[in-house]
Amino acid sequence: MQIKDRQKFLTVLTIAAVALLAIDKIISPPLTKLWNSRAARITQLRNDVNDGEKLRRSNVAIRHVWALMQASTLTNNTTLAEQQLFTGLNRWSQLSGITINTVTPQWKQGSDPAYKTIECRVDASGSIDRVSQFLYDLEKDPMALKLESVELSSRDNTGMQLALGVQISGLVLTPNEKPK
Repeated sequence: MQIKDRQKFLTVLTIAAVALLAIDKIISPPLTKLWNSRAARITQLRNDVNDGEKLRRSNVAIRHVWALMQASTLTNNTTLAEQQLFTGLNRWSQLSGITINTVTPQWKQGSDPAYKTIECRVDASGSIDRVSQFLYDLEKDPMALKLESVELSSRDNTGMQLALGVQISGLVLTPNEKPK
């Protein structure tokens, strides 16, 4: 090989090496980052499509569960809703044998007009088995109630009579009003 040819060869080789280095350090990282972000986005979209497909397939079951949940809420009429709650409390107290001392309901309207709640403080007394039966009956009832807090204290020195304080909230769904 002659010197001129060798210089041209080394020049071309150097330019090729610099070009490869530039591609590796300058062009390749953004392309790799773009490729990885697109791959992550495609994976996320596939997961979203799969989730949507599962929801679409279970549409009937979800609507059925929602209908049951709506049917379990208290009625939108405040007087009738209180009546439903009091009827339930009387039923649970009779089943368990607990003595209800006071019931104090209070209505709450949040920032969302789609629902409101009735919060009710119930003070009762009874033995441990009666109190536990009352709480069990309250919890297993399909009525849309949430047991917010439970307070237990002894009413006698032996602990056979307990005082029960329960904070319950009931859900009332309000119908959507259509603008005229």
